[in-house]
Amino acid sequence: MTTIGGLLMGIGRSFRRKRASSLDILSPKRAPRDFYKGKNCKSTGFHTRKGGYVVQPDKLPNYVVPDLTGFKLKPYVSQCPVQVNTNESTEASK
Repeated sequence: MTTIGGLLMGIGRSFRRKRASSLDILSPKRAPRDFYKGKNCKSTGFHTRKGGYVVQPDKLPNYVVPDLTGFKLKPYVSQCPVQVNTNESTEASK
């Protein structure tokens, strides 16, 4: 009788664990009223008390672009590519 009771208690515990683990995922529906999950992007400043927004320059992204003078490739790919037939592809298949 004790093994059956222990088995039932173990099954009950596993169900409780599964239910509790799904509550660990915090969504705005299950969180406090002021919780905002966002779209996985970093803030660039902060809100003021009077409803304004202050942008902090140290939080803005800084892109370092290398000098591309004399670079042979073009920056964009054409949307209408021209099909080029080369002899190298036919010789490789032989």
